[in-house]
Amino acid sequence: MTAELLQILRCPETRQTLALAEPALVERLNAQVAAGQLRNSAGQPVTAKLDGGLVRADGKALYPVRNNVPMLLVDEAITLER
Repeated sequence: MTAELLQILRCPETRQTLALAEPALVERLNAQVAAGQLRNSAGQPVTAKLDGGLVRADGKALYPVRNNVPMLLVDEAITLER
């Protein structure tokens, strides 16, 4: 994902900026996906592995990236524990 694209993308819920997720976070979330323990903000199980993620500026949500496409839908967001 280019820096220019990242500058224009915003959280669809709060309009906060987004940043690329650290690889360790994506790895941890993928372990939860594999164990069937991860749910999105709509309460649906996340069944597809994440290729990456975009973290909201407040650090409370991550939007999955799959096949280099950010899933910027409120229901697709994954709530992050702080």
